[in-house]
Amino acid sequence: MNTSMIQENKGNKIYGYMTSPIGILKITASDTAVTAVERISAEERPAGMEDKTVENRFIRQCREELQEYFAGRQRSFDVPLAPSGTPFQQRVWNALCQIPYGQTRTYGEIAKMAGNPKASRAVGMANHRNPILIFIPCHRIIGADGSLTGYAAGLETKKYLLQLEKENRHG
Repeated sequence: MNTSMIQENKGNKIYGYMTSPIGILKITASDTAVTAVERISAEERPAGMEDKTVENRFIRQCREELQEYFAGRQRSFDVPLAPSGTPFQQRVWNALCQIPYGQTRTYGEIAKMAGNPKASRAVGMANHRNPILIFIPCHRIIGADGSLTGYAAGLETKKYLLQLEKENRHG
């Protein structure tokens, strides 16, 4: 993904939902971009909103790109993103977007890319606050020893996403 796709968060919020291999995803968009993709429980999804495509072009594009991603055909994303966060979080999220599909980086490597080589722990906190799962690929961050470390959607989900990308990176 091109880092220029991350932009300022503006406009009204519109919500869409989709069922995915990792659970129900809630997509939030403004008039200008996707502002959040989060996994929610079935109880959190409003009645009547099962996999509806809301008439917002960014939610529609996000859903299409996610469907292709889970099918192993989408390796980069074009939908504009506008996550809310501090300047440091924005730098971390931009660095995450530079990690190629099917590859991983350590917290230390991302800290260097974000301009603060000693901020590995702060990178972990920025990852935890990432509002746009998959598109800002915090699942691609691993521990310095190569171990899978925390992921807001759970380690099993992280393992699933990394395996999906490993199996489809040359396809």
